[in-house]
Amino acid sequence: MSVTATHFAGTRAILVELSDLQAVLALAARLDEAPLPGQLDVLAAAGTVLVKFDSRSAAKTAAATIGSLSLGSAPANTGKLVEIPVHYDGADLADVAHLTGLSTEAVIAAHTGQLWQAAFGGFAPGFAYLSGENRSLSVPRRATPRTNVPAGAVALAGDYSAIYPRKSPGGWQLIGHSDALLWSLTRESPALIRPMDRVRFVPARPSLSLRHDSAAGTAVDDSLVPAVAAPAVTDAAPAGGLAIVSPGLQSLIQDLGRPGLGGLGVSAAGAVDPSAARAANRLVGNQRGDAVVENLMGSLILRAATDQVLAVTGARVELTVSSDEHPARHPAQNAPFALLAGETLELSPALTGLRCYVGVRGGVAGPLVLGSRSSDVLSGIGPLPLAAGDTIVVGTVSGMHVVGAPEPSTLPELPGDGVTSLRFTAGPREDWFGPAGLASLSAQSWRVSTESNRIGVRLGLDDGGTALTRIREGELASEGVVWGALQVPPSGLPVLFLADHPVTGGYPVIGVVVPEDLPAAAQLTPGSRVRFIMVDPDTLAPQPTRPSNLARLGDCLAGHQQGSH
Repeated sequence: MSVTATHFAGTRAILVELSDLQAVLALAARLDEAPLPGQLDVLAAAGTVLVKFDSRSAAKTAAATIGSLSLGSAPANTGKLVEIPVHYDGADLADVAHLTGLSTEAVIAAHTGQLWQAAFGGFAPGFAYLSGENRSLSVPRRATPRTNVPAGAVALAGDYSAIYPRKSPGGWQLIGHSDALLWSLTRESPALIRPMDRVRFVPARPSLSLRHDSAAGTAVDDSLVPAVAAPAVTDAAPAGGLAIVSPGLQSLIQDLGRPGLGGLGVSAAGAVDPSAARAANRLVGNQRGDAVVENLMGSLILRAATDQVLAVTGARVELTVSSDEHPARHPAQNAPFALLAGETLELSPALTGLRCYVGVRGGVAGPLVLGSRSSDVLSGIGPLPLAAGDTIVVGTVSGMHVVGAPEPSTLPELPGDGVTSLRFTAGPREDWFGPAGLASLSAQSWRVSTESNRIGVRLGLDDGGTALTRIREGELASEGVVWGALQVPPSGLPVLFLADHPVTGGYPVIGVVVPEDLPAAAQLTPGSRVRFIMVDPDTLAPQPTRPSNLARLGDCLAGHQQGSH
């Protein structure tokens, strides 16, 4: 059997370790062809497969049965053959020659002289880990990662080659660059290279270069390819529009995201506080998944072109409606209210919490990008941030949609000590820290860094705090991660992943915040304090901080023998 170990990654996902890459590909292909009950997404990596489910019960059932699946072997030659022209002028080409004991000409010959297979997707849309036919070009990552790897860079790391689809940080060895358009939403299949495709690199002839659009994450020929970032607004105010007078610090169009595309390197994105977004839609009579405006820290000002029904939820703000004809009024938050043609709504700076949600009856309209109107700040997919002078298009109301009654705020109340408590389950990599690491995570409070964003909450030490210490050496191969993961880099300061997190990560995850507490995590303001409480994944009852994740899984696996990490 190729499954060597299985771990829970939060309450609704399992991380399956396998014996080798071929077993990974076989399991991923098996799950893609015949999904398990409740399966939402499958993320293959170098030695693991992360499988996400829609419920705890589905994840438990899968954990108990996945070891007995008949995998067979990975399908051969099922993907298409993609030729990638490469200019072999990379900054690390000479270093790669030195590390491999080859000449630079031999490095190029080895790179072009073998067929590469796209094993799995990476940290960005269009990024694919390519496995070669031999290990002649196996090289370590750079000791110091670059802060900026240019889009189109062709690189090597370990036994893999890859092409960076957009400008981003990275530690791979750069041997050249390509003008190939790796990711474009103008294609039926946005990713040029998909898992199981075969890739052949060929030396490029001089040609017209493409401009790489760092905002959209693609290479773009100005004369042929339209911009990838989808406009959520129009310059002219259509009937039913909401004009942006001031967007505040940041205002984005968000719905409930685009789950299920992790294999392409696309995160789910969507509203970071989905409970507040759903409440805003309920109050104005929309469907739960309609698009809303997500605003950071208040100070949003908008004006109605025609009569509208709005509701504001999430972070606590004061609302002011004004016009030239009528005195100012102050609608209640968490309740529907009218904004008549020509009237202006102003949100005060946030008094409590971080993110507000503005729902409008009919929902925010605009083009769907991969099935969603959400803006993903990590990948650049979806609508651009709102700017002064933009006009939001409002959808047409059809059918019976009852406006909701006022509701209690979804914003959690802080306890007397002002510290937000977030519940988490241990693992999947708690053994990198041991019992002392789990105890250290739970025994102290942490400070929210000003560097936090929709990708993740970066945590710093509170007074008297200590960083988490690993008890294992070496590097963890990149593997799939979930929303709510507490990833711990070498600094020992955890990062709590939010909606726009990368789909894979290379640092161990000590625990995962339960889905029920992620809305509270979305409202953590910079400088605020947070504590973590380890709980049982089934009952959510507090547990002693001990690494019991594997023991719990042992009960689920029905006798399937566990292996080591």
